[in-house]
Amino acid sequence: MAEDPQRNFRSAYYEKVGFRGVEEKKSLEILLKDNPLDVEKLCTFSQRFPLPSMYRIHVWKVQLGILPPHSDSHSLVMGYRREQYRDILEALKAIRVVHAATPQVEVYLRMFQLEAQELSRSSELAPPGEDDENFLSIAKSMEEIVEDPVDCYWLIKCFVTQFNNKFGDTVPHLPKSLEHYLNMEDSRLLTHLKSCGALTKLPYDPWFWRCFSGCLPESSLQRVWDKVISGSCKILVFVAVEILLSYKNKLMGMKRLEGILQFLANVRQFRSLEYLLQDVCMQCHRHSTSLSFKITITGSQGNGFFCSSYL
Repeated sequence: MAEDPQRNFRSAYYEKVGFRGVEEKKSLEILLKDNPLDVEKLCTFSQRFPLPSMYRIHVWKVQLGILPPHSDSHSLVMGYRREQYRDILEALKAIRVVHAATPQVEVYLRMFQLEAQELSRSSELAPPGEDDENFLSIAKSMEEIVEDPVDCYWLIKCFVTQFNNKFGDTVPHLPKSLEHYLNMEDSRLLTHLKSCGALTKLPYDPWFWRCFSGCLPESSLQRVWDKVISGSCKILVFVAVEILLSYKNKLMGMKRLEGILQFLANVRQFRSLEYLLQDVCMQCHRHSTSLSFKITITGSQGNGFFCSSYL
């Protein structure tokens, strides 16, 4: 499709006055009118643009397989999901694994374990351990994003399951990717982190296995998860690199390993990282990843919208 100069001018105007998502929102609405939904196109859209908040949960549910592509079945399927949620919860209450005082994120964990046949049969159920921290951290962040407990449980369950199945073998190699891209961006900072012994001790579990849950403000975390849920874990590396670059001056002034790790553990408290994501987009573009380029989306209605991407 030929580029429309008038539309491109309008896109530039919208961006200048602070309405950058107008064209993208129209494009997504076209995709959501398809029946059945084209999940691959929705994932491609999510890779290239931020999801509008009003559609985010719905798109996540489709991408994670909680809802089927056929829109006519969504109400029916969610009815079954709610029944299953209630059945699992009642079963846990009946065997006294959860009770009124059990934290909600632990309830989600026990439900997940019961469905996966990983729930201990011991009469004395041990409290959640280190192996459960990844799940609990993601669950806590998801609980801040999603109000409905049924939606929340299914999103946590399917997110964790998809991530482990799809990227479980890749995540252990992400620290090496971080070293590679950080060397390309700022070799002095990389050398400093190595000399302090910090490079191998960076908070890789929260950053990569927990997908930055608890590490980023909610609004920024959602936009990172848009990319992860739609099929990319490389975004995690670029966010980690950008955090290090954003705090380069402070990190270069620190010589002790403990000080560097403590600083990075509290990075969420220092500022909103909203602008960081714009820098991540630029970094992705420099390294020619699939996270930043132009797209023309045409839905079944035959309407096309030209969009310039941003994270």
